[in-house]
Amino acid sequence: MIHPTRTDLLELEEKAASVANSVAILKARRQALIRAFLDSVRPYVRSRDSIRIDYGRALGELHLSEGHEGAGWVESLAAVSGREVGVEVTERNALGVRYRELTPYGPFVRPPDERGYDYTMTTPHLEESIHGFESVVEAMLEVAAFESKLKMLGEEILRVTRRTRVLEERVLPRLRAQIRSIVQFLGEREREAHYRLKKFKSGRVSA
Repeated sequence: MIHPTRTDLLELEEKAASVANSVAILKARRQALIRAFLDSVRPYVRSRDSIRIDYGRALGELHLSEGHEGAGWVESLAAVSGREVGVEVTERNALGVRYRELTPYGPFVRPPDERGYDYTMTTPHLEESIHGFESVVEAMLEVAAFESKLKMLGEEILRVTRRTRVLEERVLPRLRAQIRSIVQFLGEREREAHYRLKKFKSGRVSA
């Protein structure tokens, strides 16, 4: 409950100043988060575009290879040239936002003589296709690291934005309204006191 006293007025003014300061800090943090988000999203977008182009090129070479060598032959080579791949997951921190960074085990792109079959028996289309798909896998794992960071930064931006709006649009206006109410009440009380004092002095003079 708010009491219309000067002490409560001072407390409310301190709270309003503190909330206004918090809003300023949150807005500055949001701007820093947005800059970090944009810095991360630019290479992410470029990588996605590059992957899309490389994947389309590799797929085209695969179709040409299947036309020359047959889908069964290509599938049999895929079975003998398979290998395990993996990534190392590391916890990172950006502006107080924790996210997982992925470091792929590589290299993913192998020279033809390390693919587990006699590459002299295949067409250049198949070799180009394999090279393209291995490059795409490596790039996709790198992009996955961007996605984790972007997701966490985006969620933090939304959280800070919501908190800023609550303080700026609800808490601060309520405090300022209470301050105006107390100021108005104290002003009226002072005017009444002044009027009574003036009337009292006027009465004494008349007597």
